[in-house]
Amino acid sequence: MQTILKSIVAALLLILGTQAQADTLLIEKVQRDAELRQNLPARGMSKATVASLFGEPREKIAPVGEPPISRWVYDDYVVYFERDLVLHTVARP
Repeated sequence: MQTILKSIVAALLLILGTQAQADTLLIEKVQRDAELRQNLPARGMSKATVASLFGEPREKIAPVGEPPISRWVYDDYVVYFERDLVLHTVARP
Protein backbone atom coordinates (compact mmCIF):
# COMPACT_ATOMS: atom_id res chain seq x y z
CA MET A 1 0.00 0.00 0.00
CA GLN A 2 2.83 2.40 0.88
CA THR A 3 4.57 1.66 -2.44
CA ILE A 4 1.41 2.56 -4.35
CA LEU A 5 1.09 5.82 -2.39
CA LYS A 6 4.73 6.70 -3.11
CA SER A 7 4.17 5.99 -6.82
CA ILE A 8 1.09 8.22 -6.91
CA VAL A 9 2.93 11.06 -5.14
CA ALA A 10 5.88 10.72 -7.51
CA ALA A 11 3.58 10.78 -10.54
CA LEU A 12 1.78 13.89 -9.25
CA LEU A 13 5.06 15.69 -8.62
CA LEU A 14 6.24 14.81 -12.12
CA ILE A 15 3.01 16.09 -13.68
CA LEU A 16 3.09 19.32 -11.67
CA GLY A 17 6.76 19.91 -12.49
CA THR A 18 6.13 19.36 -16.20
CA GLN A 19 3.16 21.76 -16.15
CA ALA A 20 5.22 24.46 -14.41
CA GLN A 21 7.98 24.07 -17.01
CA ALA A 22 5.43 24.30 -19.85
CA ASP A 23 3.92 27.44 -18.31
CA THR A 24 7.37 29.02 -18.05
CA LEU A 25 8.18 28.20 -21.69
CA LEU A 26 4.84 29.65 -22.82
CA ILE A 27 5.44 32.88 -20.89
CA GLU A 28 8.93 33.18 -22.37
CA LYS A 29 7.54 32.65 -25.90
CA VAL A 30 4.89 35.34 -25.39
CA GLN A 31 7.56 37.76 -24.14
CA ARG A 32 9.85 37.01 -27.12
CA ASP A 33 6.94 37.45 -29.55
CA ALA A 34 6.04 40.80 -27.96
CA GLU A 35 9.65 42.00 -28.23
CA LEU A 36 9.81 40.88 -31.86
CA ARG A 37 6.58 42.74 -32.71
CA GLN A 38 8.00 45.93 -31.22
CA ASN A 39 10.92 45.71 -33.65
CA LEU A 40 8.79 45.24 -36.77
CA PRO A 41 6.96 47.73 -38.99
CA ALA A 42 3.58 48.54 -37.42
CA ARG A 43 0.19 48.71 -39.07
CA GLY A 44 -0.45 52.12 -40.58
CA MET A 45 3.20 53.10 -41.19
CA SER A 46 3.91 54.54 -44.63
CA LYS A 47 6.37 52.96 -47.05
CA ALA A 48 8.68 55.95 -46.57
CA THR A 49 8.66 55.47 -42.79
CA VAL A 50 9.33 51.73 -43.10
CA ALA A 51 12.22 52.38 -45.49
CA SER A 52 13.75 55.02 -43.21
CA LEU A 53 13.40 52.95 -40.02
CA PHE A 54 14.12 49.45 -41.35
CA GLY A 55 16.13 50.05 -44.51
CA GLU A 56 15.49 48.92 -48.04
CA PRO A 57 13.95 45.45 -48.40
CA ARG A 58 15.72 42.54 -50.04
CA GLU A 59 12.87 42.38 -52.57
CA LYS A 60 9.86 44.51 -53.50
CA ILE A 61 6.92 42.61 -54.95
CA ALA A 62 4.59 44.66 -57.15
CA PRO A 63 0.99 45.38 -56.12
CA VAL A 64 -1.73 42.87 -56.98
CA GLY A 65 -5.52 43.14 -56.85
CA GLU A 66 -7.89 45.86 -55.74
CA PRO A 67 -7.12 47.43 -53.37
CA PRO A 68 -3.50 47.00 -54.46
CA ILE A 69 -1.53 44.83 -52.02
CA SER A 70 2.27 44.84 -52.33
CA ARG A 71 4.99 43.11 -50.32
CA TRP A 72 8.42 44.05 -49.14
CA VAL A 73 10.57 41.06 -48.25
CA TYR A 74 13.21 41.43 -45.53
CA ASP A 75 15.45 38.63 -44.23
CA ASP A 76 13.32 37.92 -41.11
CA TYR A 77 9.87 39.22 -42.06
CA VAL A 78 7.56 40.31 -44.89
CA VAL A 79 5.68 43.59 -44.81
CA TYR A 80 2.31 43.74 -46.61
CA PHE A 81 1.11 47.13 -47.81
CA GLU A 82 -2.32 48.27 -48.90
CA ARG A 83 -1.49 51.12 -51.23
CA ASP A 84 1.13 53.08 -49.23
CA LEU A 85 0.36 51.86 -45.68
CA VAL A 86 1.45 48.78 -43.73
CA LEU A 87 -1.39 46.32 -43.52
CA HIS A 88 0.44 43.52 -41.70
CA THR A 89 3.94 42.28 -40.93
CA VAL A 90 4.65 38.55 -40.83
CA ALA A 91 7.79 37.00 -39.32
CA ARG A 92 9.48 34.45 -41.56
CA PRO A 93 10.31 31.02 -40.15
